[in-house]
Amino acid sequence: MIKDTLKKLIIRDLEKLKLEIEAYQNEDKIWHIEKSILNSAGNLCLHLVGNLNTYIGAEFGNTGYVRNREDEFALKNVPRAELMGKVEGTILMIEKTFDLISDEQLNEKYPAEIILKDATTEYFFVHLAMHLGYHLGQINYHRRLLDN
Repeated sequence: MIKDTLKKLIIRDLEKLKLEIEAYQNEDKIWHIEKSILNSAGNLCLHLVGNLNTYIGAEFGNTGYVRNREDEFALKNVPRAELMGKVEGTILMIEKTFDLISDEQLNEKYPAEIILKDATTEYFFVHLAMHLGYHLGQINYHRRLLDN
């Protein structure tokens, strides 16, 4: 049951991420940083895609995804269309991978080394969904601030 809920919520928020990136009136603003705002919407988008593809896709879907976390924050001016493609690919990965995960796996310790020691897979997936929501809110605020 929680697996289906998490799948739906993560896909919902990834769809919202696409809408937020599309909604920027000026594509250049996706990459704008200023003063103490160190992460642009584009970098947060790359970070979210990298995070989910690493901890869900590579670990449970055997996608072969290899994360370059430094690039998630270092790359600049990736075209909006490319960002959208990465988010859409992540949605497809979530749709496929969650169907492969058993209830037993959710109750087991997350199989890879993570900062949350001894966390179950279910707990870590809830953490990932909340992490997505947190950064989605930052992107929404960033866009509204810059578009006005």
